[in-house]
Amino acid sequence: MGIGPSTKETSKHLFKDPLIDTLANDPDIDFQGVVIVGTPQANDQKILVGNRVAALLSGMRTNGMILTSDGWGNSDVDFANILQKVADKKISVSGLKFIGKQAKFVVENEYTKGVFDMNKSDEGIETQIVGHNNASKKDAVKLLASIKIKMRNARNGETSV
Repeated sequence: MGIGPSTKETSKHLFKDPLIDTLANDPDIDFQGVVIVGTPQANDQKILVGNRVAALLSGMRTNGMILTSDGWGNSDVDFANILQKVADKKISVSGLKFIGKQAKFVVENEYTKGVFDMNKSDEGIETQIVGHNNASKKDAVKLLASIKIKMRNARNGETSV
C-alpha cells in the first residue's frame, strides 16, 4: 500500500499546518519544535530511530509528544516503536495518522490504541481529492486536549494511555 492522493498534504498545508499552529499558539504549553524521522527498512534501524527520538526528547526535558504519520503498513512498525520508546522515557504520548477503513495497525501496543484517525471520508477510504484526508484544525484541537490531559495526569502521578 502506498500513500494516495487524499492523504498527501499540499505545500499550502505544510506552510499553515494546523497542528503546528495550534501547538505553537497555545499559551499553556511550551512548544519545542518538530522532529522529522524516516522509516528505515531494517528492523534494527527501526529500533534505533525510536531510541534516538526518545533520547532527544528526554534530553530536551520534553513532557509530551504528538506523533503523526502519513503512511501505513511497514511504517506502523516505526510509529508503534517510537510511541513505546518515548513513553518508556516517561514522556506522555499521543498520535494522529490515517487509519480509516483498515482500522488496524500492522503492529500494535498499548499506545497505538489512543491514536486519533485523520480519515475524513464517510467510507473510511482514500478519496481522489488531494489533501482530503490529512490533519485539520479539529484534529489539532483534539490532539492538544489529549496531550494536555496526559501530561497533567503524569504530573499528578496518574497513568493514562
